[in-house]
Amino acid sequence: MPSAPRDLRTLPKAELHLHLLAAMRPATLAELAAEDGREAPDPQGFTDFAGFQQVFHAAYEASSARPENLRRVVTELVADVAADGGVWVQPHFDPHSYPQFGTADEVLELVLEAGRAAGAELGVGFGLTIALSRHRSAEEAVRLAGFAARYAGRGVCALGLTGDELAAPAERFAQAFAIGARAGLTAAPHAGELGGAESVRAAVERLGATRVAHGIRAVEDPAVVDLLLRRRVSLDVCLSSNRVLGVVPDLAEHPLPRLLAAGLRCSLGTDDPLMFGCSLTDEYRTARTVLGLTDRQLADVARTSLETSDAPAELVAAAVARVDDWLG
Repeated sequence: MPSAPRDLRTLPKAELHLHLLAAMRPATLAELAAEDGREAPDPQGFTDFAGFQQVFHAAYEASSARPENLRRVVTELVADVAADGGVWVQPHFDPHSYPQFGTADEVLELVLEAGRAAGAELGVGFGLTIALSRHRSAEEAVRLAGFAARYAGRGVCALGLTGDELAAPAERFAQAFAIGARAGLTAAPHAGELGGAESVRAAVERLGATRVAHGIRAVEDPAVVDLLLRRRVSLDVCLSSNRVLGVVPDLAEHPLPRLLAAGLRCSLGTDDPLMFGCSLTDEYRTARTVLGLTDRQLADVARTSLETSDAPAELVAAAVARVDDWLG
């Protein structure tokens, strides 16, 4: 009689590709909107990018009405990661988005305090990736990188870069990422989603990326795959996001198995679970049932998420040992 499949919720893992605001629970969005006399849109009912942005704006309105709302989003985010076996979570966030709550320093401290408090209770480490935007100026990116650098080692772990890759080239943000590198922040920009393999190359060569959010279109150019291998760059892959946004036409055609077969290190993340309706366990389950990844491969993905995270070394070591135990 075949044994039951291993429980993916008990596989220790890190969540590295997650946007804080878009991690809001749908029920929380509806409740907070109702408190202010608004009706929230169906977070998974969008049919185009404008609809996607409408959901994001509704989540921002709900979280920005009062500080306790933002604190609740962070607390629930940590709880959801813990329920999926996560031991470290590192969402992308820009505290300058909430001037109504005080200075950016005060907003950052609010989020860090909420994340750490929830994490201490649930056994989850918490850090932040400060998100630069391709839709803003290079000068603003430099200022934000300087802000992030001041908090290096004090809760801010990495520098990200979000937005449409086609809107601005990576080199525009090279100075900002150089500031982050001098402060010891991990370079973890988005690339290889809307842009092709050359966007991934630019993220590595121009920004010093050691983790790339998405990055899956590297598979289109063997030379870029080789670059990632030589520099040991890992990819933070989001299966549901890629399907819903049309990056891949069908999940069965997702290049994750090919990337792993090429020797690349990949983690799994949820990106915007509010909009995509997925949990971290769901992403691992999809990799198992749709893409055919074995439990050993899934364990390797979880191990990569831990070893390429910015979690403390002792947390990583303990969690990796538990990954080995999960495999038995």
